[in-house]
Amino acid sequence: MEQREALHLSNGDATDVPGTGLARRVVYWRDILHEGPVPDAPPDELRLVRAGFLAAYEHAEREAVLRDFGERDRAVEEGRDGAYVLWFEADLYDQLQIVQILARLAELGVPPERVTLICIGEYPGFARFGGLGQLTAAQLRELPDTAAAVRLTPEALELATRAWAAFRAPTPEGLAGVAASRLGELRFLGEAFDRLGREYPAVRDGLSLTERRVLAAVAGGADDAGTAFQRAAARETRPFMGDLTYFSRMAELARGPRPLLALGPPGGPVTWRTGLRLTEAGAEVLAGRADRVALNGIDRWIGGVRLHGHHVPWRWDDGVEAVVPAEAPAG
Repeated sequence: MEQREALHLSNGDATDVPGTGLARRVVYWRDILHEGPVPDAPPDELRLVRAGFLAAYEHAEREAVLRDFGERDRAVEEGRDGAYVLWFEADLYDQLQIVQILARLAELGVPPERVTLICIGEYPGFARFGGLGQLTAAQLRELPDTAAAVRLTPEALELATRAWAAFRAPTPEGLAGVAASRLGELRFLGEAFDRLGREYPAVRDGLSLTERRVLAAVAGGADDAGTAFQRAAARETRPFMGDLTYFSRMAELARGPRPLLALGPPGGPVTWRTGLRLTEAGAEVLAGRADRVALNGIDRWIGGVRLHGHHVPWRWDDGVEAVVPAEAPAG
């Protein structure tokens, strides 16, 4: 398999693709698509939305983020007459990046047989595989000649395009179909979209799965943000969020008329050493006797869906394991 003249794409520079000697040029897809708005908009408009969000979220310079996105997207477009090699992982963070890239390649008319996807969720010798960044350049160099590397088909580009559209839609009806998908080339996609659905407020308590795991960690004795992050992340089959994302969720749980977490000291950013304590309201919500959204409201984007206010139209239902229309509040 010849890769030297292909454009290589990866989720970040922690993966030593250049060190393999296989890549003349590598483009990194630095976007946490499971956080913030990802509306159904043309590429130039979407770049503006994402750059504005990430600049605020990561305390970065908006123009620098926008410049990085512009260079990234131009490289993909300019390579349309060549081949592409994608180096990614099984988790939600990466799977959303994969469908964005593949949907764009489909728009550009790139034949699927010119796209090679290298995507793994495990590696021999790692009890808990965290990502390609754990592998040496020599180990990475072997992957293109294994079953981890697949040449894509029209069915793969069609599924990716459908998944990208479902993710960016203003309502979440399309998520279930993607979560139920089974295609060998995109074998981790269904699992990732199932996990995405569980970030919606649950029917039982208004908590996302991530929020519930944070509260459970604190209830179980994690008395600082770093410990709560480690315990909550350890519960994930495929961890997809870093510490900063967890800390932003903890800060959100500490806001509102009836905070679910108390921070010590209060005010200021949440860091590894920030103290955490479950409040009475937090204990009530964790026990399913109160609802997080009803108590404190919510303002969160999941792809193209904005969840806002003290009543949201969509919830995760564990009974059917799907996002369902929420019942209207009484009265």
